[in-house]
This record gives sequence, C-alpha cells and structure tokens, in this order.
Amino acid sequence: MTLSKAEIVNLLNDTAGQANLLQKADKIRQQYVGDEVHLRGLIEFSNICRNNCMYCGIRKDNKLLHRYRMSPDELVETARKAAEMGFKTLVMQSGEDMFFSQKVMCDIIEKVKKFDVALTLSIGERSYDDYKAFREAGADRYLMRIETTDKELYHRLDPNMSWQHRHECLLMIKELGYELGSGIMVGLPNQSIESIAEDLIYLKEIGIDMAGIGPFIPHPQTPLKDEAGGTLDLALRTMAVMRIMMPDINIPATTAMESLHPQGRIMALRGGANVVMPNVTEGEYRRFYELYPGKICVDDTPLHCKSCVGMKIMSIGRTIGQGYGGHNGKLPIKKI
Repeated sequence: MTLSKAEIVNLLNDTAGQANLLQKADKIRQQYVGDEVHLRGLIEFSNICRNNCMYCGIRKDNKLLHRYRMSPDELVETARKAAEMGFKTLVMQSGEDMFFSQKVMCDIIEKVKKFDVALTLSIGERSYDDYKAFREAGADRYLMRIETTDKELYHRLDPNMSWQHRHECLLMIKELGYELGSGIMVGLPNQSIESIAEDLIYLKEIGIDMAGIGPFIPHPQTPLKDEAGGTLDLALRTMAVMRIMMPDINIPATTAMESLHPQGRIMALRGGANVVMPNVTEGEYRRFYELYPGKICVDDTPLHCKSCVGMKIMSIGRTIGQGYGGHNGKLPIKKI
C-alpha cells in the first residue's frame, strides 16, 4: 500500500490508535505471508569493529569491552551445529572486522553452504568485488541497516562514515541478486517522526526483501549513555506501518524489543512480524556481543533459545516455518 509522508506521520503519532494499527498490520501479515514464523539462527562471530558509531556497544573506542573473534573453523563448526538443530537459515553477523578478508569469508561461505542452509551475511560495508565474491561463493542474503535517512543525523552518529556510501552498498547488494535486508533505529537523539516516515519511504523505494525496526537503547559505554532512548510502542507502530506499506516482506521481531519488555517479540509477532532470530552463538561470546545493554538470553544455550522461541510462537497460534523462508518463496537462490 502506498502511504503519503503525512499519512505515515499521522499513524506514527497516533498512540491512541496503536492497538488498531497493530491489528491491521497483523491481518495484512496473515494475508500476504501466512502464519509461519521463520527462524534464522544468528551467529555473532566477532565483536571487533573498525567503526566508532556513537550508539553502539562494540564501537572501536569502547576499551572496556572484552573483544573476541571466532576462528574460521570455529565459525563453520558453529554453523554445522545450528544446521543440525534444524535451522534452514543462518545469519553470520560481526562488527566490521577486516581479518575476515574476501578469501577467508569465501572459504567459510563455501563450507557453510554444504549444510543445506540459506546464508545471510551481516558484516557491514565492503567493496563491490567483495560482495560479488561472497555472492558467487553461495551467500544468499545480506543484511545492513541504513539506520536513518537523515544524513545530518547519520553523520553525527556515525563519525568518519558516509551515508551516501552506505546507500550505494545497499544498491550493489541488490544488483548482485542477494535478498536485501536493511532497517532503521527509532528513538535516536534528535530524530523526528517525520524523519522516521522518510526512512520507511526509502526502504520501500529501494525494494528491500526484509527490514527490521530496532528501538535505540543507550549503552553505558558510549557517548550517548545519558540519552533517553527509544520506546517499544514507537518501534511497534513503525514496524506495523512498514508491514502495511510493504505487505509481503520479511519482518523480524527484534531481540531489542524483548530487551525493553518481556513480551516484546510476542507483541511484534502480533503486530506484523514473521521472523525471529534465535541466537546460536555459544558460550561467553553471547555476552560480549553487546550492541546495547540488557541483551536477553546471554546465559542460554542455543538449543534452549530455539526451544523457548518455538514455544512462544506456538503459544500464539502460529507455526514454525520449515523452509528457507525467502521473500515470496525464493531460496535457495542459485549462484550467479
């Protein structure tokens, strides 16, 4: 559905109409993507990052964070275990850790694809050649948030980075035939509702296949530690409007939502979401990949996470997807 910027702003501002908005989004979700909830096994394989984003707990200048990096063999083994647990999609996510060069990543991708999974990469800004090589090695999807389309806000919060370059990276990824995942943060300091409306219009215009909405949660070891942070309600309304605008895309119930409310992911699933990403990272790594404080399930095992999420999904009458869960039934995508 096409909504004007003014219509989007009105929906985002309408706190009294939130219940009706979420109900409408949920009906659209059911009509276009059904009752299946797709599980993506999330592997957080390195918290080393070359960037210094003002809101992020793994920013380069956070000297209090214990840094880690899985070895390539450890990453592949983690993926193998997740595939054996029944995950048909894996998401390999890290900070922008350049130890994982084109050659290293391609070798990992080729090995992981042998486990019969759809593979999503979330490793940040790379060159066109890197994206092309990862695609040819077998990567199916790529996830990279635009965070905000307010360029002034972006450059204030992401020093020494370029909004234009990030936008161009998303276009490269789309051109190379990946399923494109992106998303935004809501509740950033000095972010307006009008700006969030423009973000949603942008995501629709670039033709995303998946998008997540994350409430901004201030991290105590970042320059934004004293900011108010975003609210779950605004994140839910933003997600619901996105479902109305883009009825057939994949939308995750983000972990950050549950960090703000014990039922956050359930609320999201009842308001238009159809994807959950249980963490399959093992051991202490789970605790150290702290993008924001209060991260849930840091002491859980991967199997417990999967079981817990599965029970929550079934408790609201939804079913767990058994396939690769691509946009419009795509995947596994053939190599280019």
